[in-house]
Amino acid sequence: MHAPSMSLPIKLDRVGYSAGGVEILKDISLTLASTSPTIVLGPNGAGKSVLLRLCHGLLTPTSGSISTGNMNVSIEHTALLFQRPVMLRRTTIANVIYALSHSEPQERKARAFQLLSRVGLAQLAYRPARKLSGGEQQRVALARAWARDPKILFLDEPTANLDPAATRAVEDIVQEIAATGVKIVMATHDLGQARRLAGDVVFLHQGCAIEHTPAERFFNSPCSIEAAKFLRGELLA
Repeated sequence: MHAPSMSLPIKLDRVGYSAGGVEILKDISLTLASTSPTIVLGPNGAGKSVLLRLCHGLLTPTSGSISTGNMNVSIEHTALLFQRPVMLRRTTIANVIYALSHSEPQERKARAFQLLSRVGLAQLAYRPARKLSGGEQQRVALARAWARDPKILFLDEPTANLDPAATRAVEDIVQEIAATGVKIVMATHDLGQARRLAGDVVFLHQGCAIEHTPAERFFNSPCSIEAAKFLRGELLA
């Protein structure tokens, strides 16, 4: 499950996005080349979720362009995990098998068990997925996304509603996936989580990419007033 190098870099060239006459993202140019996780930070309404959906291909920029490696961005090469995953009305293992349509039919059940084992849920394989706890459902969603063998995995605040133990379990899985070579791009509001996971940080404010820098530099010496205030817990206008 190693991501081919052709999937990187992710390039955004003067990307903008508007909806209903409202400009949500403005003239964003970024190159995400490192295979370490990229964390997208910013206050509510900064455009984090929209940025991930654009990079994933769910939305189309209203200006500018996005590409991955030598290819145009394609949903076929990426996976996106939402804050509140949707579970099918099936067992846990059937939810994962559903994502393995690209695999040989005789291999799907064994592969699904392998993925559930890697997220610590093999013992719940035949439990209805919708009866699992929030943290367990998020781990099922990670297994389901992993089943697609994505080159790039986008995570939109995947631990926002979880307790510390469930958050730690999800973070461990994210780190394991990243270790296989999958590029992680994750939006979060949790500064502690960002410090634990980030290789580099994109900081958004009012639809603009104010900073994109290695994580250590961002947390120790942010270049912008807005980022410094955000790190101090101050409200941004």
